[in-house]
Order: sequence, then structure tokens, then C-alpha cells
Amino acid sequence: FPGINKFKGRYLHSWEYKDPTEFEGERVIVLGTGNSGGDIAAEVSRTAAQVFLSTRSGTWVISRISDAGWPMDMVFTKRFMNSIQRLLPAGFSRRMQAKIFSRWFNHENYGLIPLESSWTPLILNDELPSRILCGSVVVKPNVKEFTETSVIFEDGTVEKDIDVVIFATGYTPSFPFLEESLHSACKSSISLYKQIFPPHLEKHTLAIIGLIEVTGSIMAAVELQARWVTRVFKGSCKLPEMNHLMNEIAKQKKDLYKRGMPGGKNKVRTIFINYMDDIATCIGVKPNVPLLFLSDPKLAFKVFFGPCTSYQFRLTGPGKWEKARTTILTQWDRTLKPLKTRVVDSSPKHSSISCWLIVLGLPTLLGAALLTFKHLPPLQLCWIK
Repeated sequence: FPGINKFKGRYLHSWEYKDPTEFEGERVIVLGTGNSGGDIAAEVSRTAAQVFLSTRSGTWVISRISDAGWPMDMVFTKRFMNSIQRLLPAGFSRRMQAKIFSRWFNHENYGLIPLESSWTPLILNDELPSRILCGSVVVKPNVKEFTETSVIFEDGTVEKDIDVVIFATGYTPSFPFLEESLHSACKSSISLYKQIFPPHLEKHTLAIIGLIEVTGSIMAAVELQARWVTRVFKGSCKLPEMNHLMNEIAKQKKDLYKRGMPGGKNKVRTIFINYMDDIATCIGVKPNVPLLFLSDPKLAFKVFFGPCTSYQFRLTGPGKWEKARTTILTQWDRTLKPLKTRVVDSSPKHSSISCWLIVLGLPTLLGAALLTFKHLPPLQLCWIK
């Protein structure tokens, strides 16, 4: 950023951020609207005098809680919804997503609406919209230039007397302990086979686990990666020849750039279920949903229409777990269990009392009205009419 070297205030990267109390009473700018930027802006705004959140392209902000209070990832990470999304044209699918994401609040009114792009920026943050609404966080466009005490934005506006700048601008993967020949291959997940294996090694004894970005739980994806990696190291699973690996990576890059992937990205957000099924196929643990509908319709219904959790990849193949079926059928119960810490009498006592009051009270009210009209003088009756 031009002028950052002459900026007299303090500036730091998000990885250096520890405690919001150190910014008490200060005017702070947070650059970047990824998950880290959103979290830091919301948290610092509780103690700072003012927080400005600078975004280059905007982002969708969604809550961790969906309709009726269910966890967002369990509601939307389903095979049925994924199948529908794959059938729809990309443009129509993005418009549908925009409508879903805008249900919580109007992103345009809050200055967060993303620029038109084939890539959908998305963060989870339950607090940021309320902090913007009460004025503690002010959304600004991308920074154009820094001066000694001020920040000039691309729209020409200026914020003066800035004390701190926090760069939540992401990370560059680096593996300096590896051989020089591996540095370029490992600096980007899209240069790795299935975003895990360097393709040009004679023996596949190196794997990069967790250098991914998925639309669902990263822990579930990492666990499946680890299951595959250990089997490759053991020799139970074989990788294709080097030429095949290189060709597949080149094909994937070409497809991503054709879809408009921004240049310089080290990672690309992958559809959770697609990636999980891809890795599960390599291990031999992908559930056969059509066959399940024939052999076990009850389980198949839960697998296809319910949340796609790690248990689905324990139904068959290496690492099969005998309790996987029962666990899938009862996962919603376990989701609610830790929430029900206050026992509420769910008996219909109160509702039955209300029902009897209505049943007995209505005829009584009608009878009283008839008696009243019957005994009114004629003149008063005419006046009422």
C-alpha cells in the first residue's frame, strides 16, 4: 500500500493480534473482509473509539445459526441441495445464493455487497452486522494511500487521525525447510494433486494436509485427507503415474481460470461434498446412495437429505465403523442435546386450560349479548342501529 512506510501510527498483521483492550480509545482501520478481518473488526469495536473496515470487493456475511436455530453448516451441507446446485446454471445458482444470503440483512445497505464475480466471497460472523448498525464499525472501500496520520480511500474519502492499521490480508504458504525444487509446487494447493500431493516426486512420501478451503467443515475434510495419505504411505492405495498427475492438475487449473479464479490465489474454495466424495473415492469409502435406497431406505434418506457428516464415510470400505448407521440416524438428537439444559414442562396443561376457556366462554359471551339486546328500550335499540 503506497505511503505505509511514512505512516506514523502502528500497523500490524492479523496474526499479531491478541487482545482488543490494547486498542482502547483508538481509531483503527482493519484491511480485509475475510473471516479474520470480520472477527477482529467486531471485537476491536467494543473498546476502540472507532473502527473502519476496508474491503476491496465486499463479502457476504452469514450467521452460524440458520432458520429455527439449527447450525448453518448442517442445514446447507446436504447431498440433495448439492445435487440441485450442480444441475442449475452457474449464473442462476449465484442469484439464488445471493437471495439466500440476503435474508438476514440487506448487504447493499451495509456497504458489504460483493462485486459481480463468479467467485463468491463469504464469511461467518454473527456480530459484525450489529456493530455496523450501531456505528461502531464503518465499512469503507479499498485503501488508495496512507499519509502520516490519515488514510485515503479509492472513493476519495479521507479518515484522519488514524492510530492503528490491522492488515487482515491473508497469508502466503511457505515451507522453507523443504528442498528448493518443492517450494513452487507446495506454495499453492492448486499445484498439488487433489490439493495434497506434490506431483513430481518419484516416491510419494510427502503430503500437504490442510492447505485447502472448503465450503463446509475443514476438520472433516482434513480427517479424510489424513485417512487417504496414511494409506498411500502404507502402500494400500496407489497414486497414478506422474504424467497423469501433472495432466490432471493442469486441467484443474485451466478450468479454474476459465471460471474466473482471481489471479494470485494460493487456495480456492472447493465445494465440500464434491471434495469429500472425490477423496473418499480414492480411499474406497464413498457411500453408494442409489444402492442404499434399495437396501436401506431409511438410512439412504438421512444420507441424501440430511447433513453430510464424516459418519457417511464410515459406512463402507477401509475404516468401516459398525455404529456409523445409528450415529447418522441420531445426529440431530445429539445436536440438540447440549442445548436442552433447561427442562421445560411440555405437557399440554396450559393449552388445554386455554381451550376450555374458549369453549365455555364463547357461549357465555353470546348469551350475555342476547340478553342485553333483548332488554334494551326500543328507542335505544334504534339509536344503536
